Amino acid sequence: MLRKSPPLAALAALVLAPSALAHHPSGVSSTGGAGPIATVSASTLEAGQGTAGIFFEMVKIGPFSDAQLAAFAGQHIHAHSLDAILAPTLVYAYGVTSDLTVSARLPILVRKDIREGHHSHGPAGNTIDERGDASGIGDLTLLGQYRFLNNKATRTEAALLLGVKAPTGRTGVDDVFGVRFETEFQPGTGSWDGLVGLAFTQRSGGWSFDTNVLYQLATTGAQDTDLGDRLLYNAAVSYRLTGGPAASVGRMHLGALPEPMYHGGPKPTRKHRHEEPARPAGPSLDVVLELNGEWHGHQVQGGAEDPNSGGNVIYLSPGVRMAIGKWSGFASVGVPVVNGLYGIQAEPDWRLLTGIAVSF
Repeated sequence: MLRKSPPLAALAALVLAPSALAHHPSGVSSTGGAGPIATVSASTLEAGQGTAGIFFEMVKIGPFSDAQLAAFAGQHIHAHSLDAILAPTLVYAYGVTSDLTVSARLPILVRKDIREGHHSHGPAGNTIDERGDASGIGDLTLLGQYRFLNNKATRTEAALLLGVKAPTGRTGVDDVFGVRFETEFQPGTGSWDGLVGLAFTQRSGGWSFDTNVLYQLATTGAQDTDLGDRLLYNAAVSYRLTGGPAASVGRMHLGALPEPMYHGGPKPTRKHRHEEPARPAGPSLDVVLELNGEWHGHQVQGGAEDPNSGGNVIYLSPGVRMAIGKWSGFASVGVPVVNGLYGIQAEPDWRLLTGIAVSF
């Protein structure tokens, strides 16, 4: 019997792609049998199968102290800080054919405790502006995954990823002083961005090895701001510890894409070819270990490049996923092993990805 993946596995592979730079959130993914959480798998949904889920991401950031922000302001460096980014997200994916899956992702973004130094030559000296939180609906991401290689003998798959990010998010949120936040802090970007990438999957017994790259070509959006291109790159190894795919559990792809981080089953049972021994139906538990990376280009506003933006971050992310019937849930915690941000920026301390999904 062909092995199926938990509903969340596929949804996470097409609608949330990890991000680690620039004050926007990242994402999540997954695949069949055992499979990744934030890495995009090459596996696709079956024709006519739909999956939907609610996912949550939190990025805890090591904020600058007031003394640091005041010192930066004294050097005429426009540095800012925030405490955390929260991103609850609705995701949906549908199998157009057995080799073509389309997915959509719509986040709500919350950036907590935004602060910046203010330079002054007066007697009070440099001060700290506590600007508050920025929250609202984010940009809608649409992603298509076409599996052009599906070698059942070797259990090797490869897929092309193509998509677009539409400017549906809020771009006019004000701070506590009534001043409009810069685009890097807004829930939406105001830009149309293109997405292109590749995904590869190799399975062996209860193991799955997955990797992908996804490039986001950013354009100029709100407040004449280009938040910078992004290259997302991931690798994962996962193993099914217990159980097997139940007849009602199907492949679900999540992983579509998000904004730059700081800036911010199946239908009724079908017949399947017996390519491997059937596993017992019932609850399953997968363990996952991933490397999730993102390179982010410099932000450009009004033609001027911001030297304190962009860079490269890589997370080491262990996680688990459980599936019961048509339901599936996961949790992953990422710890930065590379924090190569450009210029002066507050760095991430850790990242939590979790969610639940259902297939139908």
